[in-house]
Amino acid sequence: MYEKTFPNKRFKYTLDFLQKHITTSETIFDLGVSNPFSKIMQENGYDVKNTNGEDLDNDQTALQTEKYSVFTAFEIFEHLLNPYTVLQNIKCDKLLISIPLRLWFSSAYRSKTDMWDRHYHEFEDWQLDWLLEKTGWKVVARQKFTHPVKKIGFRPLLRFFTPRYYIVYAEKVNN
Repeated sequence: MYEKTFPNKRFKYTLDFLQKHITTSETIFDLGVSNPFSKIMQENGYDVKNTNGEDLDNDQTALQTEKYSVFTAFEIFEHLLNPYTVLQNIKCDKLLISIPLRLWFSSAYRSKTDMWDRHYHEFEDWQLDWLLEKTGWKVVARQKFTHPVKKIGFRPLLRFFTPRYYIVYAEKVNN
C-alpha cells in the first residue's frame, strides 16, 4: 500500500494524538492487519495486537475474545459497510479512531484492482461523532488536520486548507 509514498504527516499527527491520550502500559487492539503505523506504535513502546484480515463486517470474534484496554482503528472505518456493529462489539473503555473526511471537491476513493481498498463511507466529522454516540461512546478529544500533496492544481491547493483527516479519542459511557 505504501510502495511509493509514506504518509509521514498523518503518522506524526496520529502518534502525537495517541501519546497524548494513551499510556504505553495499556494494550492496544488495532483494527486491521499489521501495518507501518502499528510498527511505529510498537517502536514507541506500545503493546499492539492486530486483527488477522478477517471480514470485520461479518466477523467480530476477535473484538470479543482478545484481551485489550484500548481499541484503535486508523483509516479503517471508511472501508467497513457496518462500523456500527464493530463499535458495539468492542470490549474496552477507550478508543481512538481516525478517518479521512469527505471532501466536496473529490469523489469517494475506489481502487479498481483491490476490493479491500475502497471507501464505502466518506464521513463528515458529525457523522462519526453520531455513530460513536449511538453505540455508547463519548468523544473526549478530537482533532482535524490537512494533508497537502506535492502537486500543482486547484484540488492540491484546496488540500492545503481543507481538513482531510479527523481523529477522536472516546470513552465508553457506563449506564
